[in-house]
Amino acid sequence: MTNDKTVAILGAGAWGQALANLAAANGHQVRLWSRWGTLSLEAVLQDADIILSAISMKGVREVVMQVQSFPISPDAIFVTATKGLEPDTTCTPSQIWQTAFPHHPVVVLSGPNLSKEIEMELPAATAVASNIPTAAEAVQLVFSSNRFRVYTNSDPVGVELGGTLKNVIAIAAGVCDGLQLGTNAKAGLVTRGLTEIVRIGTFWGAKPETFYGLSGLGDLLATCNSPLSRNYQVGYQLAAGKTLTEILTHLQGTAEGVNTCRVLIQRARQQNIPVPITEQVYRLLQGEVTPQQALDELMLRDIKPEYH
Repeated sequence: MTNDKTVAILGAGAWGQALANLAAANGHQVRLWSRWGTLSLEAVLQDADIILSAISMKGVREVVMQVQSFPISPDAIFVTATKGLEPDTTCTPSQIWQTAFPHHPVVVLSGPNLSKEIEMELPAATAVASNIPTAAEAVQLVFSSNRFRVYTNSDPVGVELGGTLKNVIAIAAGVCDGLQLGTNAKAGLVTRGLTEIVRIGTFWGAKPETFYGLSGLGDLLATCNSPLSRNYQVGYQLAAGKTLTEILTHLQGTAEGVNTCRVLIQRARQQNIPVPITEQVYRLLQGEVTPQQALDELMLRDIKPEYH
């Protein structure tokens, strides 16, 4: 008996393409859809066992509505591999998919996965998370290989938020390296950044331990230390004196951290959650402070215990 699945991948950017290659290498039938491709969305979705979305945050809602208008296999599992928050609703991608398809399992795929390295077949690990363990296990089997290790997780909110919130800290890490502040400063920044992520994430219902796993600390380390990370590049180039508009015009792909930061600040201010690093990244992106002023603000905060 063969266990080959039909996998529909929505979004043919670097990340969608990398995931498509992983599933195809495992012998699954993969169909790739993009707005500019030749295959229609209906044809790609037909009888698909797994529908994976790797589109950027701003396109999620629109694509979800399009998918709703086509017949979907009753047993289809939805997988979301998008990192970001919707500006108007502050919803995560999985919340948008789950609301649209309440009777289908939704799995979140997130980890320290720079798509360029996966394309080069370098080893990597990721997490797939769902409230329905069998759905996460099915997705794990489709993408696991000897170069891509997939772990299951039962905290989809935490896995999704880890991958989303770390993008803001990655911008700060880029600034840190761009200003040549050294290893000590960077280690301090990333550690305090993780504290901030845990603080926000647990407030939104995630389990704190999830943020010490692949989709939290793992993704944070990858994104804060790699010039391949678009969010890191934004921070690095801001430190070099470029304007945000200038940087985003020349950036290949989307730096989701820019939008995430705005949404996050909105939520944090409403709920009175202290997020000093995110606050300074926001002010920097708004052009209210220079990279150096943002750093000074963080260093001059009131002294306090490390743990409350």
